[in-house]
Amino acid sequence: MARVIVLGAGISGHTAASFLKKILGKKHEVIVISPNSYYQWVPSNIWVGVGKMSIDQVRFKLDKIYKKWKIDYKQAKAISINPEGNQDISKPFVSIQYVAGEKAGTLENVEYDYLVNATGPKLNFEATEGLGPDKNTVSVCSYDHASHAYTEFKKSVELMKQGKKQKFLIGTGHAMATCQGAAFEYALNIAYEIKKLKLSHLAEITWISNEYELGDFGMSGAFVKRGGYVMSTKIFTESIFAENNVNWIKRAGVYKVEPNKVYYETLAGEYKTVDFDFAMLIPGFAGQGIKAYDKTNQDITSKLFAANGFMLVDADYTPKDFEDWSIDDWPENYQSSAYNNIFAPGIAFAPPHSISKPTKSTNGTAIFPAPPRTGMPSGVTGKIVAQNIAHIIKSGKHEFKHTASMGRMGAACIISAGYSMTRGLGATMTVSPIVPDWEKYPQWGRDVNATVGEIGLAGHWIKLFLHYMFIHKAKGYPFWWLLPE
Repeated sequence: MARVIVLGAGISGHTAASFLKKILGKKHEVIVISPNSYYQWVPSNIWVGVGKMSIDQVRFKLDKIYKKWKIDYKQAKAISINPEGNQDISKPFVSIQYVAGEKAGTLENVEYDYLVNATGPKLNFEATEGLGPDKNTVSVCSYDHASHAYTEFKKSVELMKQGKKQKFLIGTGHAMATCQGAAFEYALNIAYEIKKLKLSHLAEITWISNEYELGDFGMSGAFVKRGGYVMSTKIFTESIFAENNVNWIKRAGVYKVEPNKVYYETLAGEYKTVDFDFAMLIPGFAGQGIKAYDKTNQDITSKLFAANGFMLVDADYTPKDFEDWSIDDWPENYQSSAYNNIFAPGIAFAPPHSISKPTKSTNGTAIFPAPPRTGMPSGVTGKIVAQNIAHIIKSGKHEFKHTASMGRMGAACIISAGYSMTRGLGATMTVSPIVPDWEKYPQWGRDVNATVGEIGLAGHWIKLFLHYMFIHKAKGYPFWWLLPE
């Protein structure tokens, strides 16, 4: 019997665990280790942040699902990995610490045959002084953060109802943050709610981002086909902001936040400030800080992980000029470059290079988005890792029947622009491939026939439908495996 450990129960980890158990069945053991007791559908946190969904509409308890699926679930945090075992334990193992229940604080070593590191990102608020829900800004990166954001938003709404003007600042809170899409959605939903309350004349909404141009989204922007015409996501995004009276600050690296004031550096090397009454700024991401040791207990963390804490996989990390990178440098199997029984799908793997062109200020500060690996890519990579591990276990052949390179993978994204069944809006966008392929598509970098963008009420309906579809899938309801990632 083989044992597979999955670290993390987010989109990538939960997807991997569900397919592993479905394919492997009772003959093999699947263990999920996650410090969170809930699964959350992260894309809908935006709606929690404006009070259109409750916390319990975007989350559910993991223990009941895993008990039904015969998956062993441990509510614990991974501390370290010993991929060679050690002098006391011959097999590879993960050291964990329980975070809840009677075992809270207890350490345990859990042996494995295969390990899936799907821990996702650490929300690195501390990388920006004064950033975070426990300090001076709010966040929508988790359901509890989003609920707190709504509480603070309501306070600003009440002040506007009293005739007091409010300044809303939304965007990225670090010079190399990613997830611009989530912040973009939240800005549009804030604008929509304020407009619906007829308080727009008392609201000043500003977008602040490390993007060189609006619509970059950490993927070097795109050219989308809309209404038969090809336009850049820069124009697409600027027009949506203009229609919603959202101002913008771009090429900005936020480095400090004080109560009601953000400090940022521009690519031109200027140090500026912007005031706010309400600020939702996405933090930078980092790996979870898991350590690694060899069989003699020597630290080999740098062998498994990049300096930012994300796992090194089957990518080409050779230093190159940005113009020399290729889609072939991106991973296909998400297998550790050091140990062939360890995998890292989703956000947990280290990208080989930036998708957006790296830019530095005249002071030498890097100000540009990190590559996004959320949503659809996380689900797809979690699934193919599960399929490959299951094939290896069942066939005894270490071969990969399934691949999913972001240089060949397309992705669909639906950005909420206001929640309403009759007047809501959603911006629907597909991109193929995620990483531009300038050799295959020299004019646009992507297949412009498969890279499209539309905005309208239908987009809102689709996003709402997908919310319930993916909750259905994640809960393992009938025919869940037939639904796309």
